[in-house]
Amino acid sequence: MTKTTAPQNQVIHDRTERVKWFQNDRFGMFIHWGLYSIPARGEWLRSSEQMSIEDYQTYFDEFDPVDYNPREWAKAAKKAGMKYAVLTAKHHDGFCLFDSKLTDYKATNTKAGRDLVQEFLDAFREEGLKVGLYFSLIDWYHEDYPAYGDRIHPMRANEAFKRDPKNFDRYLDYMHGQVRELLTGYGKLDIMWFDFSYDDMRSEVWRATELMNMIRELQPHILIDNRLEGSGESGGSIYTTEPSVYSGDFASPEQIIPPHGVVDVTGAPIPWEACITLNNNWGYAAADRNYKSATTIIRKLVECVSKNGNMLLNVGPDAKGNIPKESLDILAEIGDWMSKNSDSIYGCAAADYPKPEWGRYTQKGNKLYAHVFEESIGPINLIGMADKVKKARLLADGYELFLSRPWSAAEFVEDAFVNFARPEHFTYPLPDKRNTVIELELHDTAERP
Repeated sequence: MTKTTAPQNQVIHDRTERVKWFQNDRFGMFIHWGLYSIPARGEWLRSSEQMSIEDYQTYFDEFDPVDYNPREWAKAAKKAGMKYAVLTAKHHDGFCLFDSKLTDYKATNTKAGRDLVQEFLDAFREEGLKVGLYFSLIDWYHEDYPAYGDRIHPMRANEAFKRDPKNFDRYLDYMHGQVRELLTGYGKLDIMWFDFSYDDMRSEVWRATELMNMIRELQPHILIDNRLEGSGESGGSIYTTEPSVYSGDFASPEQIIPPHGVVDVTGAPIPWEACITLNNNWGYAAADRNYKSATTIIRKLVECVSKNGNMLLNVGPDAKGNIPKESLDILAEIGDWMSKNSDSIYGCAAADYPKPEWGRYTQKGNKLYAHVFEESIGPINLIGMADKVKKARLLADGYELFLSRPWSAAEFVEDAFVNFARPEHFTYPLPDKRNTVIELELHDTAERP
């Protein structure tokens, strides 16, 4: 099929306008936090351990995050170079961090006695960050949500929890009502992050068109992920040229960076965001100390941007409301790198040139950013860039780099080369082993020699 970048319908046109800030900002914080932070075995433990509501109730009775200070979270996110944040207003267990008028199962009825969502929104807005809320379509607490026989419900094997399918609409009324509460009671939201569709629980089972029409009426600017439709759905999905009204504004690959980015059926890029954990769990897991290094996250953020994508990096605060020190240390180091190199992330996208063997490119206009991950022997080869580069500098401090083709390379290639000092072989070691960024200013076509 012929690649096209022109809007195919109004849905795509509106999406293109809404995502402009999103595709400029590129980097956000995901926050998974709730009752599950007390047992500290991950946010799915009610399902994985087939735990009853009665057994889970102890965590509701104990929930008292005495150290919760979202201003500190917001400062950590901003210092890391993040531009937006998404908090779990309600996860699959049905517990609400906000003061919903439709349930008693909420933070204001715990020892916390506070609307934790409102405090989050206030704190992050004060730091100038955009704000989003995660909302689970699933609810293991609600009496009308399918339980016995469902694939993932905690009571899936307990016949006493057979539900009358006729009552499912009561759950949908409740779920839609809570979304309305969030959109009418908490000011402007920038993202509504739904999770998740599975098996037959997808699309119009959620009364998705009705839900989306309500959302667009209340906050037409808001960005919505594609999880109302479910992964792999064909007709009307975000991957088609005629997406449905509920297909969302961006694709949401989880714990993976797609090999070639995300495109529609014609090959045209569509907005996307990879959600990634810092260790191996979303919610706080006390025994999980398998944290990714700051270098890994920096390079994976670059990979996302080099493929026209965003990264939503998760933290899981503990039962008292503290982001683990390991997470904060990683965020601080990412922030150190971003403070010097963020021009190669914000407003950037895939480059017009193939991926180099030593790292990746991102691009913004006539600025091509070479992200050098691998140490070089001699000057760095800019394959296919002969006569295309006007100037080169180290992005971190702006110092001039040298463009030349060493005599020893002339018999092999006609490419451009860049090095950090003279003589030309003074390229080892890299100035920043995490990711050394070279800003290459490209000639306009008319300027080329």
